[in-house]
Amino acid sequence: MRLFSEEAIAAACAANNVSDLASATIGEVLLVAQHLERTTGIPFIRMDQGSPGLPANRYGIEAEKRALDAGVGAKYPPADGVPALKEAASRFVKAYIDVDVSPRSCVPTTGSVAASFGSFAACCQRIPGKDKVLFIDPGFPIQKAQLRILGIDWVAFDIYAYRGAAKLRPKLEEMLSGGDVAAIIYSNPNNPAWICLEEEELQVIGELATRYDAVVMEDLAYFCMDYRKDLGHPFVPPFLPTVARYTDNYILMLSSSKIYSYAGQRMALACISDKLFEKQYPALAERYHDAGVFGQTLVASILYMITSGCTTSTQYGYAEMMRLSCDGTIDFIEDTRDYERRAAMVKEIFLRHGFHIVYDRDVTQKVGDGFFFSLGYGDWSSARLVPALIAYGVSCISLSTTGSRQEGVRACVSLMHEDLYPLLDERMAMFEQDNRK
Repeated sequence: MRLFSEEAIAAACAANNVSDLASATIGEVLLVAQHLERTTGIPFIRMDQGSPGLPANRYGIEAEKRALDAGVGAKYPPADGVPALKEAASRFVKAYIDVDVSPRSCVPTTGSVAASFGSFAACCQRIPGKDKVLFIDPGFPIQKAQLRILGIDWVAFDIYAYRGAAKLRPKLEEMLSGGDVAAIIYSNPNNPAWICLEEEELQVIGELATRYDAVVMEDLAYFCMDYRKDLGHPFVPPFLPTVARYTDNYILMLSSSKIYSYAGQRMALACISDKLFEKQYPALAERYHDAGVFGQTLVASILYMITSGCTTSTQYGYAEMMRLSCDGTIDFIEDTRDYERRAAMVKEIFLRHGFHIVYDRDVTQKVGDGFFFSLGYGDWSSARLVPALIAYGVSCISLSTTGSRQEGVRACVSLMHEDLYPLLDERMAMFEQDNRK
């Protein structure tokens, strides 16, 4: 039996100016769920927003306190970041990725959202005629919203049918051959599907990025959280797969939000290839009346105009967490591994009640368990499934909002806790009974 009627859901949508749940943003789905909870008293199982569900790392908190006690709050932060964080970031990238990026090229940003916003501008303004972004979808919906603000066009394709080097190379060639793509962006592990690009695919992306002079923006928000692999041991292989091994045209976006559960402090890094950081572009010089050096322009003429630097105490907190990770004191893989357990339990419930995983495989193995997964039900469209799950008190977003061409929803396990598993099982049993395929 449905928990919420069509009329109640329609009223919740109308009250929050949500025109269509099938295309609703994360925030809009959240508003509808909160409205239904508030008006009925029936709690929702929240699988919409990817907010951390673990405590913030205590080492970062203590380091921030020490920095504030030392008086850093009285002065503006350096535009390019405090030296302690830049040095810690350079060492961190070497420890876990085995790639050399100098401290100068590690730029603190107010979350990865600021890193992508500024990078989109710099990448698409550096060469006249190269002014589009290529999305390897599915992806993070906010990034396309950023391009709408910036007035930048994009092209995209769903990687679902193009896994593996043999299929990916001709598709990428097709997308890049026009010569107007300035940047390529994807997340790895992937938000929303949790698929992970493998070395052969990253090599193809890197080689073609060099050939067509496109900058790869590699979103590593879920850094080393592919729990199938023995990642996360500093300075010891296996290292994180990355496009940075195959091109000098890259920006690695690292976030503190998930691996350290530090989302409220809005702190990330753009780790830029040294060669790209130091490259001079006349078009940037003309636009910004500066030297036109990519990294310098990004820091001083773009990012500083958006956020005027990053909170100084938080930079010290992030630096300390990175330092202690490299020293072996913090094991952020084990600290976050509960997401793997939560995903396995939630998937088992859905699968037992007739659902299926949409993006279910990587090139060589079954997709892993982690922060997100993709969910379908028979031949139901995304437009049908999102409101249907809402009716049973489960909030997810449509895969269509992520650029996916597949039917289904994105589910996030971060807010799941022990009391919710039997409740989810009960509600999905009702769903199955009412909607037998």
